Amino acid sequence: MILHPSELKRKTFFILFDIIIIIISTLISFELRFDFFIPQMYNSSILITIATLILARISLFYYFRIYNISWRHFGFKDMTTLVYVTVFSTVFLLLVSYLLRTTEYIVPRSIIPIEFFISLFMILALRVSKRLYLQSYKVNVDGKSTIVIADLDKANDILRTINNKDSDYYPVAIINDKNKNIKVNGIEVYTLEKFISLDIDCDVAIVDESINLGSVYEELNAIGIINIKVASDYGDYGAEIKDVSVEDLLARHPKDLDKDKVKDFIKDKVVLVTGAGGSIGSEICRQCELFGAKILILLDNSEYNLYAIEEEIKLIQTIPIMQSVVNKKLIDTTFQKYKPEIVIHAAAYKHVPLVEANITEGIINNIVGTKNIIDLSIKHGVEKFVMISTDKAVRPTNVMGTTKRICELYAQNSNGRGTDIVAVRFGNVLGSSGSVIPKFKAQIQAGKNITVTHPDITRYFMLIPEACALVLQAGAIGSGGEIFILDMGEPIKIVDLAQKMIELSGKPNIQIEFSGLRPGEKLYEELLIDDSDASTDYESITVAHPTPYDIKQLNLDIEELLASSNQLGVLKKIVPEFNHQENK
Repeated sequence: MILHPSELKRKTFFILFDIIIIIISTLISFELRFDFFIPQMYNSSILITIATLILARISLFYYFRIYNISWRHFGFKDMTTLVYVTVFSTVFLLLVSYLLRTTEYIVPRSIIPIEFFISLFMILALRVSKRLYLQSYKVNVDGKSTIVIADLDKANDILRTINNKDSDYYPVAIINDKNKNIKVNGIEVYTLEKFISLDIDCDVAIVDESINLGSVYEELNAIGIINIKVASDYGDYGAEIKDVSVEDLLARHPKDLDKDKVKDFIKDKVVLVTGAGGSIGSEICRQCELFGAKILILLDNSEYNLYAIEEEIKLIQTIPIMQSVVNKKLIDTTFQKYKPEIVIHAAAYKHVPLVEANITEGIINNIVGTKNIIDLSIKHGVEKFVMISTDKAVRPTNVMGTTKRICELYAQNSNGRGTDIVAVRFGNVLGSSGSVIPKFKAQIQAGKNITVTHPDITRYFMLIPEACALVLQAGAIGSGGEIFILDMGEPIKIVDLAQKMIELSGKPNIQIEFSGLRPGEKLYEELLIDDSDASTDYESITVAHPTPYDIKQLNLDIEELLASSNQLGVLKKIVPEFNHQENK
């Protein structure tokens, strides 16, 4: 037990050695000053200097938490802090030597800088010794040969993580197409093309999370590297290395995300988010927190979801409101009381088969709920209203998509009455409650075959954080009346997605079964009704062609829809392109 590391043992060890270093550096500095023959009159000065430095330096090291630094992870920021604190302690010695200068306490001026440099060298040498030992002499050369794909700064962080005796990785190269003919931490940097030409055996690739993994995954597989890891959560002491996931493969990482624009849009504003506890709504809330909203009004009709997101948001003021967007009277009181400046409407029923089985409920929640929030935003002078829409609103084949298309029409044609109203349309988001990915993961974990509805079905995909950031960016640039469309990249075949998840799971015995299209489901989704769209200043965001619809007539048509016994027929009247697919 005596050799088992602990906080007390670490602090005691370093305090003891720092005291020894102070004693040694002081004695050496006096010896050097007097050519190794110190006059007896300086004996008391030596003792007072040592005592002053111990008191000042050890106290300052403790106050600035130098003794809390991990020995094996001592890094550049730690070194900077240590240098500053050592300087402070030397300044303190300088002041003491000046104020207490007597015949019994005389410190030659040259002693102070000599002692400073000697002690600083020895203190730093002690701190970096373990890192040097682990990285230079204890690298696991029997580990798996590994390449690192990242920019040079992050590659260095990754090497700091894997260059130790406990690591399973032995780095052989860094892949970076922007730099070559240099070394980082002793490892050669190559372009991917050059590395492939060298035909170096490699077992593992560690890829930085910001790199589009989908673009290099097939190339790595082609040269026999199937064990791929992702590096993320970079800190002072390295990076987190994790197994690659299907979300990593499908992540798009938009290059034109304008965080300054989003911050200007959100910062110091009162923001109301409907559906705040859902997959999209909760991420919108997190990003509003990140970008400095003044007050965040969390509106959701699910008690648990509302509780969960309220518990998560801690850095800004939150106001939880447990209401349904269908109850206009209650929502009106919320607007009146809290006066939101921005409203982001994410509340909706989104599950296609469930809405097909509950048509009236889907119409009321999606259409009436959206209409209520838009009307109240206009009534209470909200600056900007942003509605979350879906690619299923384009030439819809199901009730859910048709209700969202009617919401788009209402949003577009309600604009111009004092509130800037915009909608943002995008496809599936990875990891949402309705996504196929959680379903496939559950089937794989249970050892069951994966069920896919059709071999040719395709969908667009984007990570939730990326989609929500672009939603806020679209809201920031919108002037009212637009339907913004997020660039979702190329559509992905669901059967290919399922096969990739089976490969990543390491369970090759799992098969894919086809169950047939569900009610209202179509083989592929679209983002545009026609080819007419306009560009914005950002490549990731375009604008759909506007669809005029007299707002008074639309209100009458919605009233007819709610009262009709043939709701599908009225939906078709409002959205002529609605082509209902009822059967599998």
